[in-house]
Amino acid sequence: MRDLMSKGVYGTILASALIAALHSEAQVYTPYYDAAWIMVTAGTAALAHGYAHHMSTHRPGSGLHRWRQLVRELMDEWPVVVACWPAVGLLLLAGAFGWSEPPVTCTVLLLNAALLLGWGTFAALRAGYRRRSAVLLGVADAAIGLLIAAANAVIK
Repeated sequence: MRDLMSKGVYGTILASALIAALHSEAQVYTPYYDAAWIMVTAGTAALAHGYAHHMSTHRPGSGLHRWRQLVRELMDEWPVVVACWPAVGLLLLAGAFGWSEPPVTCTVLLLNAALLLGWGTFAALRAGYRRRSAVLLGVADAAIGLLIAAANAVIK
């Protein structure tokens, strides 16, 4: 469960950073392009992480065994990609309905902050924290996630 959550959090922060970085000040808004860019980036990040994990765990064995292990490692990265789907879904809706960019960007960032709050709270509850403390930890986790996304957007 820990690995699933960490990859989901990573994907959520990645989507937030990308949506903030793709925010176009004076350019034409392209929500479909932005959605595709987020999915390609999430897929690439998942592949890179899975491949890096595979390389760090080489064991003696046949070539077929190594290929199977690589496929297994790559398949384990699905939470990174799935965590980007809420942002991508909102971008696709924005393209279909002609929504303007600022409210869509704001909504995606707020949605992802809520997801980070929920995951942080859930993780704290699982670790044995009381509700109030767990919610406070969830708020802190959401704030940290948004700070990371903002820092990534600033260095665009």
